Amino acid sequence: MRLRTRLAVTAAKMATFASRATGRGAGGMIGGLVANAIDPTILAQLGRGRPTVLVTGTNGKSTTTRMLASALRSAHTVATNDGGDNMDAGIISALLANEDASHIVLEVDELHVPAAADRLAPTALVLLNLSRDQLDRVGEINKIEKALRAAVDKHPAMTVIANCDDVLVSSIAFDAPNVVWVSAGAGWVEDSITNPRGPGFIVRDGEDWYATKPLADGREFRRPTPQWRVDADGLHTPDGDVELNLTLPGNANRGNAAQAIAAAVTAFDIDVHAAVRAAESVDNVAGRYSTMTLGEHEIHLLLAKNPAGWQEALSMVDRCADGLVISVNGQVADGEDLSWLWDVSFEDFEGTHVKAAGERGTDLAVRLLYAGIDHELIHDPVKAIRACPPGRVEVLANYTSFRDLKRALEREINA
Repeated sequence: MRLRTRLAVTAAKMATFASRATGRGAGGMIGGLVANAIDPTILAQLGRGRPTVLVTGTNGKSTTTRMLASALRSAHTVATNDGGDNMDAGIISALLANEDASHIVLEVDELHVPAAADRLAPTALVLLNLSRDQLDRVGEINKIEKALRAAVDKHPAMTVIANCDDVLVSSIAFDAPNVVWVSAGAGWVEDSITNPRGPGFIVRDGEDWYATKPLADGREFRRPTPQWRVDADGLHTPDGDVELNLTLPGNANRGNAAQAIAAAVTAFDIDVHAAVRAAESVDNVAGRYSTMTLGEHEIHLLLAKNPAGWQEALSMVDRCADGLVISVNGQVADGEDLSWLWDVSFEDFEGTHVKAAGERGTDLAVRLLYAGIDHELIHDPVKAIRACPPGRVEVLANYTSFRDLKRALEREINA
């Protein structure tokens, strides 16, 4: 390493240690911030030509990254940001903590993929899905699609593992010379009505989709034929069918697993059965899907951050539970624009009583009122849980609300 890089690494490790020792945080960001301030080339230096895979998309990054890292660990040592810090500082911190690992598996925020790809020259890129999220920070989704398409075009040697059921992802990877198409599902389609590559709009016909008008060069923009496919029966690979019995719930996680396994097998030569076992072993991602017990309540935690994620999470809620708490914040990390609440089909909870909670619980309560859902507003999520009848309580929360509630529950349980 250059002297400047060594200084950056030393200062970063000291900052991380101080953050943990003083209880200010887990150190997942501060080390990276310090290192990058001292040496702006630190990310490329830490990459050092190691085989790297980036995982991005609106939803499922953390889960897919955990599954993929687990699969690669069957044959390699792996550096990964399993804490979910997916911007520059968090990525740098993850690599600082695992300098000797042979391979790198990173979840990366969509806006940060182009810069990360330039610095790390990844072996592979996993493209999960794209839908609107945090409009106040990210902007319209077509802007992200174009930026990711340019990043793919700039790195033609990179293997792209892309979800062919997602129109915007297919557009990003449509011209990639090394693409592996996976049918991973697309539960949310409201952001892919128009053709992202040309005139006309998208028509859906069962699993198929196509643009009504040809592209400027005369080609048809249509759903690519998948080499990998997942459904309720299992995973269908180019070499045959494999059973897939995940611990994590929901169709979205089956799609995440399919792309993680396809990436491990096609880009890194991991045995498919080893990759499947690795995906099946993942039962918890930073507390998501976990269960905690508080007094007479067994609390099942679910995280959702945007319309597509909420739609999937709502399908996982146990309608037979004794209580349902939905908690919403509107901090910077969540996106301060909560207009997306009106895109979520809360009407599906007709006949269910909901406790509306969180800093923006009032916004949620108004949405539930218009949806005709019986509800009660209790801003404190812990108090909302305690107000539920004894038994199982389903809790659905967005990012900072989920984070803060999990910490509050741990304090209450350990008190």
